[in-house]
Amino acid sequence: MTLTAVATTNAAISSAGIGSGLDVTSIVAKLMSVEQQPLNLLTQAEASYNAKISGYGTLQSDVSQFQTAMSGLAASSQYNSLTATSSNTAAVTATLGTGAVAGSYSLGVTNLAQAQNLVTAGQASTTTAIGSGATTTLSFDFGTISGGTLSGGIYTGASFTSSGSGIKTVTINSTNDSLAGIANAINSAGIGVSATVINTGSATNPYVLSLTSTQTGLASSMDISVSGDATLSSLLSYNPASVQDLTQNTAAQNANFTVNGVGITSASNTVTTAIQGVSLNLLGATPAGSPATISVASDPTAVSTAVNQFVTAYNTLTQTLQSATAYNASTKTAALFNGDPTVTDMQRQLQNLLMKPVAGGTSNAMTMLYQAGVSLQSNGTLSVDTTKLNAAIAANPNGFAGLFAVSGQASDSLVNYVSAGANTKPGVYNLSISQLATQGTAAATTALSSSTTITAGSNDTLQVLLDGNSSSITLAPGTYTPAALALQIQSQINGNSTFSAAGSSVTATVNASGDLQLTSNRYGSASTVNLTGGNGLSSLNFSGATVTSGLDVAGTINGVTAVGSGQTLTGATGDASAGLAVQVNGGALGARGTVSYSQGYAYQFNTLATSFLSPTGDIATATNNINTQLQNNAAQQTAMNKQLAAMQARYMAQFTALDTLISSMSATSTFLTQQLSAMTAST
Repeated sequence: MTLTAVATTNAAISSAGIGSGLDVTSIVAKLMSVEQQPLNLLTQAEASYNAKISGYGTLQSDVSQFQTAMSGLAASSQYNSLTATSSNTAAVTATLGTGAVAGSYSLGVTNLAQAQNLVTAGQASTTTAIGSGATTTLSFDFGTISGGTLSGGIYTGASFTSSGSGIKTVTINSTNDSLAGIANAINSAGIGVSATVINTGSATNPYVLSLTSTQTGLASSMDISVSGDATLSSLLSYNPASVQDLTQNTAAQNANFTVNGVGITSASNTVTTAIQGVSLNLLGATPAGSPATISVASDPTAVSTAVNQFVTAYNTLTQTLQSATAYNASTKTAALFNGDPTVTDMQRQLQNLLMKPVAGGTSNAMTMLYQAGVSLQSNGTLSVDTTKLNAAIAANPNGFAGLFAVSGQASDSLVNYVSAGANTKPGVYNLSISQLATQGTAAATTALSSSTTITAGSNDTLQVLLDGNSSSITLAPGTYTPAALALQIQSQINGNSTFSAAGSSVTATVNASGDLQLTSNRYGSASTVNLTGGNGLSSLNFSGATVTSGLDVAGTINGVTAVGSGQTLTGATGDASAGLAVQVNGGALGARGTVSYSQGYAYQFNTLATSFLSPTGDIATATNNINTQLQNNAAQQTAMNKQLAAMQARYMAQFTALDTLISSMSATSTFLTQQLSAMTAST
């Protein structure tokens, strides 16, 4: 019985394996599934990390949209609660600028400003060369035509006075001496003249060149002198006091209009100085006795729209963060960022900012959102009470800019808030001025002659030093009165490319003593002007002139010595007012009131969003940390895979050896059983 039992046991394990019946592959697989559990945990962690990386990317996009919304709402112009309307939009339209006040204005337009237009004699072709092809210079000066009579587009007895804005030149040669070529050259030069070739339809010589000043107003009339080719000179020369080879079709003219009965003239049909803070666009004459009415009135729509956009942007981000950190108790399911310290901290910073009042506003400024009808709900979102909002707009239309946007305001009418720096703290700062900015000047010490003749090559050049740049100018030959000579010098300096490229210009006048005086139009220590050489220096009595450099504005902001540059005074580094810049446009020395600076909620949220999105911000830091964990996880998985591969090989070797051993023992058992059976049979 015992032998039979052994035979039965051996038979039971004789299948599979090498011969023993041992399932090595299955045994090793089951063992490896246990050994792989730590690797599975790493794989699960990797999936979680990748999900968070993706989640932070989505969150970054949401914060970026929030930042864009707040950036647009951080400008004070969004909260302009006034609107300007015209009762006659065919005659005049109005738009708001800075500093407008509510009011109603009666405006009558007599005539519009217009630009001078000149046309040449007719030509047979637009492409045929005119003249010999010699290099020719067209010189354009702009000024005022006065006196005389005008008949058939030609002046008799008129005079031309340069405005001193600068002489502009155009070069004509054999490459562009056709009518079309001249037009293209003038237009390409950008000198303030528009040139067009017109076909009059005449049977002979139908093509004329039409020249129109790009500026309107009396002082935009053209004086055109031509040096070079004689044929071009006879076609294009124009001076209302002498040669008039072109015909005037339209005379330069100022706009004439009235505001509340006060007569006003303007060189432009766009007028920004007639009504405070309002830009007028004159379009046509008003009927006699029926002036237009310009109304500047409160308009709550702009403020209401901006406030609601602010609330919507805040609520969108708040709800996104709440969803990302939520926990569903009924399903026991946590959102991706539930318990995440980065997202939780972002929520905290947003909520804390709402709890702080806005600092630095003026006496009429709002400091908390509830004053604008905006309140915080129990679910963390904001809501707008439209009734309270409209009441706040009506009661304090100027208080909203400081509540939501960056806002600066000076109490002195001759001081303008310019800008603030990254380190400027909100507050109200005292301003004191110890020195006003001045302009650089140079004045001759001897009066000009009643008549000065400028001769080419003799006394027509001057070396000019202006605001640190030096260049030579050439005066046009002629006999000048002192005032006319001053304008000629001014025109040549202001038309010089070296100076215009640097943004420099001068005003040339004759003072009460009859001396020529030059004044740089720049303010501050960089403002200098002088005539330092040239063959015309002695004719102007300018040798030994009195030269005075400009001075920068000086004073204190917040009681600390500020930095002056021209008319701009900027708060000193290290002070709360650091970077706060104001422009001082004159006035008295001493205390000049205050400058207030505030950073409203939209500006602060924009700044906060910027910090969230910066390369060192919350989102980037969290993302970098997860990427580091992913790298560590990948390294651990690689190492563990190597260990598991070695372990699997070892298990396979061990169980294969066991299988071989069992198979051998099974063969021995079979042999012994057979031997015992044989012995039993023989007995």
